[in-house]
Amino acid sequence: MSQRKYFGTDGVRGEVGGPTINPGFALRLGYAAGVVFAREHSPERGRPTVLIGKDTRISGYMLESALEAGLSAAGVDVLLAGPIPTPAVAYLTRALRLVAGIVISASHNPYNDNGIKFFSAHGMKLPDDVEARIEAAIDEPLGCVGSEALGRARRIDDAAGRYIEFCKSTFPTELDLSGLKIVVDAAHGAAYHVAPPVFRELGAEVYTIGCKPDGFNINEGVGALYPQRLIEEVQARNATVGIALDGDADRLQMVDASGRLYNGDELLYAIVRGRMLARPVAGVVGTLMTNFGFEKEMSRLGIGFERANVGDRYVLETMQKRGWLYGGESSGHLLCLDRHTTGDGIIAALQVLTCMRRNGGTLAEQVADLKMYPQKMVNVPLTPGTDWQTHPGLSQARSRVEQQLQGRGRVLIRASGTEPKLRLMVEAEDMALAEEGVRELVAVSLTKR
Repeated sequence: MSQRKYFGTDGVRGEVGGPTINPGFALRLGYAAGVVFAREHSPERGRPTVLIGKDTRISGYMLESALEAGLSAAGVDVLLAGPIPTPAVAYLTRALRLVAGIVISASHNPYNDNGIKFFSAHGMKLPDDVEARIEAAIDEPLGCVGSEALGRARRIDDAAGRYIEFCKSTFPTELDLSGLKIVVDAAHGAAYHVAPPVFRELGAEVYTIGCKPDGFNINEGVGALYPQRLIEEVQARNATVGIALDGDADRLQMVDASGRLYNGDELLYAIVRGRMLARPVAGVVGTLMTNFGFEKEMSRLGIGFERANVGDRYVLETMQKRGWLYGGESSGHLLCLDRHTTGDGIIAALQVLTCMRRNGGTLAEQVADLKMYPQKMVNVPLTPGTDWQTHPGLSQARSRVEQQLQGRGRVLIRASGTEPKLRLMVEAEDMALAEEGVRELVAVSLTKR
């Protein structure tokens, strides 16, 4: 992707009141996007229409109104879905045959951050060239179509219900969740009124935490980033599993009856294992951070594996390039393209539960063959301008560590994208070997060359 002024890998994100997440910028962004969408929309298909969904942050109301005004000024109609998960916007945009969907959310960030991202008419992230055209139009003068051509806005009251039915449709019709006790933690986020009904209507006995948003408590001590409360609730309720989502419900972690936490790598393995019992799986996409044990197990099963850069956008791009259906991140962004066009925490949880129902056994038994390798990571300061990639001392240390591992682990060195630090990571069959490798890497003096 070329250098952008406003857009990152997942739309525009920042602190509320900052240079981009404010009503003035949102108005200009809405207008710019509307101009681009209207320009490329065929008049034979009626008026261009865009869906706006949001999570539960207090700032969502402000940004929603500003985006609506900008889109209307560009002659684009607007459907307002209210608080709804990010993947719900992707689904509804596609199902309603709209030109685009907009999500107002900062995902797992605290309430004082927010973001704006787009989905295409196909329910996928906007192509780079379309984002680039929107960004170029942001700095152009703000205009307005004539009164007769202004866009109209209306709320769709059944958005949540439509999405609930879609989620349920990804679970096999011959199965149900009767007899299961499930604790759902929606992180006080966008799925607070969606996730519990999905599992309840499929037959489970459902208990909830993190389902009382107040505009300020999103991701606060609950959800996929803070699973301790879910662990405690699962054990207290003697539940079968716990399901933790993040603020916009595209990320998943799960907990079993013993209180053990399962990350994205383990859950992706459970899904792939379940699928391959029914039909062959060509390949799976992970990221640079995917555990080495996952890669080894894919090799043992004869399933292709490829690593993408960190970020669900890059995972999806690699999946599309290879024509593969499954991929994900250790953080819990899981993609099943045979079920949805984007990562979806609720649907991913349903796929794990499908494996448990079809194959029998606990969540632990679904991943029993997966040996996760211990991982040791250290961040070291990186002086700006240091060419760490060709630094001879670091290259030599890496070679020595890889020789010591002898295929029983891996070394990952990468620069942070947000701070002047170098991340040094070693995975190995045992923690002592990983720690020894990291110590050798840290001992290198990273001076500017």
